[in-house]
Amino acid sequence: MDDVIVVGGGAAGCMAALAAARQGAAVTLVERNQKLGRKLYITGKGRCNVTNDCTVPELLQCIPQNSRFLTSALTRFPPEQVKAFFESCGVALKTERGNRVFPCSDKSADIIDALLLALRRAGVRLLQDRVIRLRLGNETLLGAEGEHNFYPCKAVILATGGVSYPLTGSTGDGYALAASAGHTVIPPRGSLVPLVAEQDFCARMQGLSLRNVAIQVKNSKKKTVYAEQGELLFTHFGLSGPLILSASAHMRNFQTDRYTVVMDLKPALTEEKLEKRLLRDFEENANRNFRHVLEGLVPRLMVPVLAELSGIPEDLKANSITKVQRRRLLELLKGLRVDIRGPRPVEEAIVTAGGIRVSEVDPRTMASKRMPGLFLAGELLDVDAYTGGFNLQIAWSTGHAAGEGAAAWALGLENEHLEAF
Repeated sequence: MDDVIVVGGGAAGCMAALAAARQGAAVTLVERNQKLGRKLYITGKGRCNVTNDCTVPELLQCIPQNSRFLTSALTRFPPEQVKAFFESCGVALKTERGNRVFPCSDKSADIIDALLLALRRAGVRLLQDRVIRLRLGNETLLGAEGEHNFYPCKAVILATGGVSYPLTGSTGDGYALAASAGHTVIPPRGSLVPLVAEQDFCARMQGLSLRNVAIQVKNSKKKTVYAEQGELLFTHFGLSGPLILSASAHMRNFQTDRYTVVMDLKPALTEEKLEKRLLRDFEENANRNFRHVLEGLVPRLMVPVLAELSGIPEDLKANSITKVQRRRLLELLKGLRVDIRGPRPVEEAIVTAGGIRVSEVDPRTMASKRMPGLFLAGELLDVDAYTGGFNLQIAWSTGHAAGEGAAAWALGLENEHLEAF
């Protein structure tokens, strides 16, 4: 019999198995795919944004859902320790814009290879199987049942991920397993997900990326729920890009609320300075068509859209543009509005919001409060963060906490372990 069975070989599962083994537990990691870390391969566009090089308080500010629950786990295994771990495994790291941490090689495979080597050195047994149920008896956890075998153990760690990117194996299996042990599952939904626009002009600018734009997301009560500056992308369905993905984490009530993204296309200029700029451009190009003047202000793909929305014909001479028309253009440049119909399907989300209710989990050890011997980690929990390495940090930290907690439980050292907090 194993001391600990870990179900799921993603970031949280690998770290949980490693942490448990390093505490002296006999650990088996059961993964349904042939290879570990399939979702890790595609994070950071294949480069693997390992973590964010920030302090724990800064990290908590980037977790809009249940951040207090994560305080203990993140404090005990913060970004600096995650970096130190991978560097000790021989992976050189670098920090880029926004404090995003990547392997110097820009290859996610290096992170996965490092985890695999560390697991083998720690003596973790790796098996391919799909766990389909937990075996329970008299409110006691007896082990995990796979499609091929039964795995008896003293503790089980569920780290199966959410429902985003199902082709990587994240199909929501863990929700049913946890529910069978008495846990409440908050319906999963996409977070860090592209947005579908009501207007068709986004599709007309498909492929256009704006690198320095400021946005405000307003709800139906005109309250700003998110404001930030960065990069976004126009698509055939609406909006995407880092700025939009982070904004989506704040748009949690599409069933009862409506959202609008308001773009400031010229965030470096106040309205007064931009108006002076427009006056100067129109005067210097008095006999040129409006279209040509506008091309000096915005990317070419935006020109016909702004011309239509402003009501200014593209071929109108600059010296014929009225004060009212110029004011309308100014308002568009400082506040282009895109009404949001809703998010893209959860399968297209980077991470899953919703999941196991965190009030049913011990934040120090990730132990279930419903079933002794059961531990939960990673995206399975109802926690999610912005884009930038924060979600992987949550996976490492909760996996580490669950691994140490499960090992202490299995080895009968739980009281000693809790005294360390």
